Amino acid sequence: ETTRQLSREEGLLVGTSSGANVFAALHVDNGRNRVVTVLPDRAERYFSTALL
Repeated sequence: ETTRQLSREEGLLVGTSSGANVFAALHVDNGRNRVVTVLPDRAERYFSTALL
């Protein structure tokens, strides 16, 4: 779901690894700190699936 949310709300076409990274970063942070994460993939391989 985070991958879809990144696409809809931020315009970032990323893959599942990036979605997992952002999901974890948001849950580790709890709104108190700055968290940096790397988005290691892109969504090209998922264009033919229901992911996006």
